[in-house]
Amino acid sequence: MIKTLKCLLISQLKCSKIPQEIGGFTLIELLVGMIIAVLVITPLLGFMINVLSTDRQEQAKANSEQEVQAALDYIARDLQQAIYIYDAAGVDAIRNQLPNPTVTDRVPVLVFWKRELVKQAITITGIQKDDTYVYSLIAYYLLKDTNSTWSNAARITRWQIKDGVAATTGAGVDCVGHTGKYISSDYCPSDGFALFKLDGPGTIDEKMNAWLKGSATPPSPIVLVDFIDQSLSTNSPPPPSKITCPTGSTLVAPNTVNFNGRDTFKMTSFYACVDRVNTTAQVFLRGNALARLQNNNLDYTPNKSTYFPTASIRVQGRGYLFTR
Repeated sequence: MIKTLKCLLISQLKCSKIPQEIGGFTLIELLVGMIIAVLVITPLLGFMINVLSTDRQEQAKANSEQEVQAALDYIARDLQQAIYIYDAAGVDAIRNQLPNPTVTDRVPVLVFWKRELVKQAITITGIQKDDTYVYSLIAYYLLKDTNSTWSNAARITRWQIKDGVAATTGAGVDCVGHTGKYISSDYCPSDGFALFKLDGPGTIDEKMNAWLKGSATPPSPIVLVDFIDQSLSTNSPPPPSKITCPTGSTLVAPNTVNFNGRDTFKMTSFYACVDRVNTTAQVFLRGNALARLQNNNLDYTPNKSTYFPTASIRVQGRGYLFTR
């Protein structure tokens, strides 16, 4: 038995000394494999980068289209309650009464008075309350400044001041900067609000154009939508030009001041045709999706027109101006 085990051990030791072949790749094989991999992966990588870039561009276009339409719908809902819309001459007449009248980085485009619903404001009996209406002055601006919070394109801001809900009885509260009594401090007029005056001789236009703000400092405008086209009509090639307003309407694009050193008539991304007599406005708006993708070279060009979504809407004010 011992001899048998000894023979097996000797045989195993002899076999372990025989060289065995080890599998693997040569250096040339590795180099060839790497070249093939590069030739296959590089086009695929370029294709994926192109897909991602295209998706990003299409998403920027879609976002701009949606925001332009949403902003236009918001303006339309505002205008539906309008009782008086200022034409270009009217905007110029009250310009000094609007916020920041001397700055050169913004221009008022759409200014109007409206009747605004205030729900459940007036007490009838006990806990029963009724709705009422107050007058508001609204102004939409085209703005282009260097504020890093926003894009390098232009944007639209909205400014509003409105009346308070006056107390119908002797009881009520005083509101700073305003005479009379109001139902509560929650229903005080906005700072700087003053109602237009319709008494005395003169036309409605003359009286509206003579409006003067109150003594308090009015609130600042708030941004409605960013990424609005800032291209100038003097560019080469130029952006789409303003339309010719229909008979009875006037173009509202005040030129009383420079706009960042630019003639405001040369900006065509936000303007309106106002029919003051019929309280109607047609509003035009153009966005800039390029500003979502890059910080420079943002001006309109025909071969990139799809990055500049446009929209327009025509609205007639449904409010009523009650006069005696």
